[in-house]
Amino acid sequence: MKRPCKTETIPLSYAPQPHGRSEVAKGPSGFRCPASEPFSMSESAKRTVITGLGIVSPLGIGVEPFLAGLKAGRSGIAPITLIPYSAAPGGIGAEVKELTEETAKSKWLKSQRKNLKVMSRDIQLGLLSAIIGIEQSGLKTEQLVHERVGVEFGSNQMYSPPENLADGAFVSSDENLIFQHDRFGGTGLGAMEPLWLLKYLPNMPSCHISILADARGPSNSLTLNEASGNASIGEALRIIRRDQAEVMITGATGTRTACIKGIHARLWDELSDHPGEPPETWSRPFEATRNGQVLGEGACAIMLETETHAAARGATVYGSILGTGSSCVLDKAGRPDFQLAFVNAAKAAFRDAGVSPDDIGHVNAFGLGTVRCDAEESAAIHDLFGSRAEQIPVTAFKSSLGNSGAASGPLEIAASLLGLREGVVFPTINYRTPDPACRLNIVHGTPAPISNKLFLKLSVTDMGQATALIAAGV
Repeated sequence: MKRPCKTETIPLSYAPQPHGRSEVAKGPSGFRCPASEPFSMSESAKRTVITGLGIVSPLGIGVEPFLAGLKAGRSGIAPITLIPYSAAPGGIGAEVKELTEETAKSKWLKSQRKNLKVMSRDIQLGLLSAIIGIEQSGLKTEQLVHERVGVEFGSNQMYSPPENLADGAFVSSDENLIFQHDRFGGTGLGAMEPLWLLKYLPNMPSCHISILADARGPSNSLTLNEASGNASIGEALRIIRRDQAEVMITGATGTRTACIKGIHARLWDELSDHPGEPPETWSRPFEATRNGQVLGEGACAIMLETETHAAARGATVYGSILGTGSSCVLDKAGRPDFQLAFVNAAKAAFRDAGVSPDDIGHVNAFGLGTVRCDAEESAAIHDLFGSRAEQIPVTAFKSSLGNSGAASGPLEIAASLLGLREGVVFPTINYRTPDPACRLNIVHGTPAPISNKLFLKLSVTDMGQATALIAAGV
């Protein structure tokens, strides 16, 4: 695939021309490039490229299995088997079935075997994604300037399963086995595993990744549920723009199939339930028969580098992160306004990236699969793209990956980047009957050929916290 234009300034990444310029030359992908001068985005904004994807997903672990699953239109949604009980309807979810307690010790996290006792599943998924991402990027961590390597990683909230609290609860109970709160601090805590809390702190993925890479630069953890991924990548981008690091390990991890998270979801969320139908068909973003989300899990580490650092070592480049934005919108009663939150976040991302909706080649939608959220996201896309809203390709990868919470954004970004390397947008599966409330050009059936490499990624939480990200593939 030829680049839409060439400059000496940005040999490894795309950057669209900001508005208001008079002389522009349009390339085949729709990017607007100055006819006789370099791109005019700031030098810092030009320099951030993606050099590695650490994928841990229900479609497979690593780039090649993940890509093969996308090409085959396969779903990772199936009966949950890695835990003894799930509150999800029908016990259906999207698990990373290759990562078990045994394979973590013997294969995937063998080098970390001594530390597994203080790693919940969320942490294991996130650390594995970083291991894969570093290896896939070709970075040699021992050769890096460690103070110039940072970590910005998102996660869900992590909850202890009942068995971790059982001993402490038992000794804190009276003779009738009624739990006594005032006994727990003095008696109960002493009966618990001393390091139990280290397994469930949401900053621990970043901590373990920092130790793994000997990353001594900026480090942070964001816990914003589904909004975490885009927000973490955005903060990593800004750290590089401020010249506080030249390598950032970013992304997010999360499991919503674990027992406590599944119980919370069953109580509070709209979960898909299609009894008698194959589990792989249960997630149906924007489709007329959708009735809820499917719980999932996974992690994805995205390796960001300055363009100069990547070029100096001849790195493979998957694309560029151009800008991000966020917005949280609630009404006076505390009810989220998904539509306005999406619009605000996307407009902020457009400003940050220096692009307009006309520059976007496709939308990588949140596509939760619930009746209300999908309808409001569709309305937001109409607000953003106007007359183009029913033509621009839209895809939603929760149809095959389920909703892992924090990890969903980075995994879906990886799916778009890998598709663009193939010259396509991979389809939304299970889309058969259009919904009049979602008047969008949903890519379905087969991949859609595309030359415009720029895309918009949307995410939102059930509390109306939206994040948007604009990236360019290669």
